[in-house]
Amino acid sequence: MFYQIIRRILQPFILILMMIGGKKGEFLKKRLKQDFSSLKKEEYIWVHCSSVGEINLSETLIKKLLDNRKERILLTMFTDTGIGVARDKFVKNERVDIFYFPLDDRKNILDILKRIKLNLLILVETEIWPNLITEIGRKSKVIIVNGRISDRSFRRYQKLSSYLKKIFLYVDRFYMQSDEDSRRIIEIGAEKSRVETLGNLKFDISFQEYSEDEKRELRELFSVEGRKVFTAGSSRSGEYEILLDTFKEMEDTVLILVPRHIERTPQIEEIVKKYGFTYKKYSEIEQKSLGKTDIVIVDKIGVLRKIYSITDIAFVGGTLVNIGGHSLLEPLFYGKTPIFGPYLQNVKEISKEILELNLGYKVKDTTEFLQAIKNIEKNQEKSYEKIRELFKKNSRTADKIIEKLNKL
Repeated sequence: MFYQIIRRILQPFILILMMIGGKKGEFLKKRLKQDFSSLKKEEYIWVHCSSVGEINLSETLIKKLLDNRKERILLTMFTDTGIGVARDKFVKNERVDIFYFPLDDRKNILDILKRIKLNLLILVETEIWPNLITEIGRKSKVIIVNGRISDRSFRRYQKLSSYLKKIFLYVDRFYMQSDEDSRRIIEIGAEKSRVETLGNLKFDISFQEYSEDEKRELRELFSVEGRKVFTAGSSRSGEYEILLDTFKEMEDTVLILVPRHIERTPQIEEIVKKYGFTYKKYSEIEQKSLGKTDIVIVDKIGVLRKIYSITDIAFVGGTLVNIGGHSLLEPLFYGKTPIFGPYLQNVKEISKEILELNLGYKVKDTTEFLQAIKNIEKNQEKSYEKIRELFKKNSRTADKIIEKLNKL
């Protein structure tokens, strides 16, 4: 009731913003003024993701749904970037219809439900939208997949547990990433009999394999020439000083800086210049090999995974500053032991498992960084088998979900 009252109070302001226009107005129009007439009067599974991360990890599950089920897929995304990635992935599949998520607007949700025959709603990573869940839960099955409850969300949800308990009555199954996530969802209102730990869909993401010839060509491009490769992937402002202080103490090594946001390249260049290192940008050497250099700054998106495949030392950014971390699985997939900082809220469960298995190192300063590098150089060969075991343990999460769905 309180949720609906808040929505009614906000409604006039939403209408005003849409009339005025601007970024906020356009944001609202895209989501609340959609034309759903292209939807077909056929059976559907509605999959809702929030952004790029969720659509990437859900790709395997969606493809398996298309292969194993007869329904069409209605795929909704919250963000513009998410919509773009979803369209890139599924634009050629005529059984997938892609729309913006209509911001839990009851009128839009009912409009969609009138146009299609919905059999199932799949919410990825604990997207709790009261109107969506209750309206669909009255007529169809609702499940949460890859569910997780962060520390911050858990504290917030605990205050709303009496309300969430009523919403959760409309959710048929909660398929959570870890036992801790399962415990938390039960504590905030889910029925224990509806909760299962199935693992993390992130392990089902398809990573490209690279041939020895491709890796050799990349080493030649970077003019490695017998040096070790130290890659700082998805690096962020505030991390470069520690990275460069560490690199200063290393010998026979080339540093590959792969910023999370390539528009930061000019600022990174200035920091590197202050340290006195020679450097080249990836865009320069990609056009023409420019010889040996201390550092390569990657000013192109989409090449980090390939670089991880040839690296000797892998650092994952967004962890030495309070961002929360980026993918630890990418270096692991290529058999590399990741180094990361203490800020791990976005990768909490995976980082915990990595540390328990001694497959990664958490550092906070240059001294710890250098010690981690020594440990990796000493133990990397022993780590390969453990890395394979980690992927094997968490593999087939999408298959497990499909098996469960077919029994609902």
